[in-house]
Amino acid sequence: MAEARNPLLVSFAVWKAIFLREALDRLFDMRAAWFWLLVEPVLHIGFLVFIFTVIRMRTVGNADVAVWIIVGMLAFFLFRRTAVQVTYAVDSNRPLFTYRQVKPFDPVLARAVLEAFLMSIISIIIIGTAILLGHEAWPYDALLVLQANFGLWLFGIGYGLVASVLMELVPEMEHVLKILMLPLYLISGVILPLAAIPQPYLDLLLLNPIAHGLELARAGFFPYYHTVPGLSMEYLYAWGISGIFLGLILYRRFALQLVMR
Repeated sequence: MAEARNPLLVSFAVWKAIFLREALDRLFDMRAAWFWLLVEPVLHIGFLVFIFTVIRMRTVGNADVAVWIIVGMLAFFLFRRTAVQVTYAVDSNRPLFTYRQVKPFDPVLARAVLEAFLMSIISIIIIGTAILLGHEAWPYDALLVLQANFGLWLFGIGYGLVASVLMELVPEMEHVLKILMLPLYLISGVILPLAAIPQPYLDLLLLNPIAHGLELARAGFFPYYHTVPGLSMEYLYAWGISGIFLGLILYRRFALQLVMR
């Protein structure tokens, strides 16, 4: 009789296999796929730096405008890419569920970790390039930067979990969720500094946890950065953790529909 394997070892083996599968698919699914992972944020950053240069704006909140854009853009891309990859994790890996060892949450975890790994490499390349070009891009408080980005990553996972179940129950939600990313891009402080937003609109924008994450990440880079009042790391983490718990509850409730579609 074959000896039963440790469930934890089985889970790690499944996660490793799915992680490698997703990495190969993400990096080599099409010609130069790895190149476009880097080029997309670079194009966004380059365009905004050009716009700010044209209007002769050199600093934002006492921070180098180029680095301000880089930090905010990379933080938002971490959230967005994690959310999108988690949203489609189950749908893209549905054939794997014929193996009883693979559960719906396994591809979610693998994709989320892979996205954090890829965005870390992309961030190092872009920030390293900024330093070589003469910008002061070393983080003043690296722990604060890591905390803010980790909170955005958690929120991206929670968003993706909930979004994937909503899309399964109401297929038309896919169009709504795709459209939602654009206003999130605009109201999270990626392009315009929150300090330039007057009241009472600023308080409304601060209901968005992504705005907290971006501003806190920037505060970790610049010792004299002028942040808006009311920023809260706890608020960001509350949204992230709550989203993950809600997503896990929905996954458990609708596990059969997710697997059998």
